[in-house]
Amino acid sequence: MSDADDVLDGWERSEFASAGITHDVYRRGTGPAVVVIHEIPGITPKVTTFANEVVERGFTVVMPDLVGTPGKELSNTYAAASMVKVCVAREFATLAMNQTSPVIAWLRALARSVHAEVGGPGVGAVGMCFSGGFALGMMVDEIMLAPVLSQPSMPFAIGKARGADLNLSPDDEAAVIQRAADGCQVLGLRFAGDKLVGDRFATLRQKLGDAFIAVELPSSSRADHSVLTEQRDDRSVERVLDFFVEKLQTEPAPS
Repeated sequence: MSDADDVLDGWERSEFASAGITHDVYRRGTGPAVVVIHEIPGITPKVTTFANEVVERGFTVVMPDLVGTPGKELSNTYAAASMVKVCVAREFATLAMNQTSPVIAWLRALARSVHAEVGGPGVGAVGMCFSGGFALGMMVDEIMLAPVLSQPSMPFAIGKARGADLNLSPDDEAAVIQRAADGCQVLGLRFAGDKLVGDRFATLRQKLGDAFIAVELPSSSRADHSVLTEQRDDRSVERVLDFFVEKLQTEPAPS
């Protein structure tokens, strides 16, 4: 049995193509749709553990496989190899400022497709690390009701300006600001000492005002980064799950 067969037991794999981009997608559950977008290096066991918890709270979860080997454990070598792939792939705007990563158009199409199938008031999404800001870009669509940004780290914070940039084009940023003004809340999570996040939380507060809900955790070491997975904070995981329930469920999830 492969790593993916073991870790992703019960998940259905399919392929989704849109906007000139094709990726495998893993799906499980019932109820409103939530897109769980993995961090570097890929869909690790701890990412899948979190995604299973979202399923258990009454959601249809789709996990895109953007880079890496699904089910493979984190290691320094594996993370470095995935980082290289992210840096060279044209679908990720890793350094460019004031630019929406092309993969976000693909993610928006994926969310619309699953929502059309499963229904509900809208969809949710959570991005982590390099994908941390992707849910913000997906907020351009009105069906995005529960965007979660966990340690958003793109464009990579090389210099103060990049560290404050939201990885959005001017038009997409304006649409996101308007949606926030109309009442769509954004949940953000980070360790306070995480340098990879830069000053993005300050930018989010400035542009989104009270619509931005910040969860900032004390750092116990310089390695603290992955709030929902590798350096998991259980209370933050519950906060994310509750946010999805609050925004997306119109009736109690099945027991």
